[in-house]
Amino acid sequence: MGKWKTLLFLLIAATFVLAACGGDKTEANGDGYRLVEKGKLTYAASGLYKPFNFEENGELTGFDMEIGAAIAERMGLEPNPVTNPFETILQGLVANKYDAIIGSMAYTKKRAEQAAFTEPYYYSGGMIWVAEDNNDIKSPEDLKGKKIGVIAQSTYEEPAKELSDNLQYYSSDVVALKDLTVENRLDAVITSDIVGFEAKDNGFAIKEVGNPLWVEQPSVAVKKDNEELRDAIDKALKEIIDDGTYEEISQKWFGRNLLDIDLEDAELLE
Repeated sequence: MGKWKTLLFLLIAATFVLAACGGDKTEANGDGYRLVEKGKLTYAASGLYKPFNFEENGELTGFDMEIGAAIAERMGLEPNPVTNPFETILQGLVANKYDAIIGSMAYTKKRAEQAAFTEPYYYSGGMIWVAEDNNDIKSPEDLKGKKIGVIAQSTYEEPAKELSDNLQYYSSDVVALKDLTVENRLDAVITSDIVGFEAKDNGFAIKEVGNPLWVEQPSVAVKKDNEELRDAIDKALKEIIDDGTYEEISQKWFGRNLLDIDLEDAELLE
């Protein structure tokens, strides 16, 4: 009789364990990865960072979105891009709102305390931008006391604080750069060299000041305890680089390969 009671107890315990596993959205669900939604790679971006990620005709598009889709497909998953404000995008990842951030988030040691990062999927420089007719700002030192436009929680915020105590926060770099052309609204913007040159090519009356202040390493971020997914994304990223898919996407959006950069003398942002 005692054996039957033991067996019954074990069966009940096993039932509870299985039920608990089924209730965790991020348990391995047949794909071999811990995903928010079975069969899909759900990745987030702000949707406000043209040409990397933005909405057009009701759809998310841009360089980040296409890189994310290529990675997902190489992993045998359906791409599922979503948007989240950049200033809370890391919090959303930690809260399991999505599997990854593929939204031009640069690796930093501070961010690595909350997330696990892949190898960089492109490089860009942090650059000062001013209005085309602004001849007063010629170096970072000239920004003291000037009003600088910057994205909150971006890698540009802290350097901007070191240069001036007069910051104007934006949710979109493109809007900030546009405000440079409005009289008495902003003195400068600190953002990516790539985004600035893209805006300039699209008719914004702006110009760069000197050389990039540093080179940053935008990478894919996943939850800190989900290194298996991080490693799988890294593998897929290497594959799309090796087979030319990355080159094709980069050439489409920028006319060059964003990984093709000389890092020998560059100051990498960490």
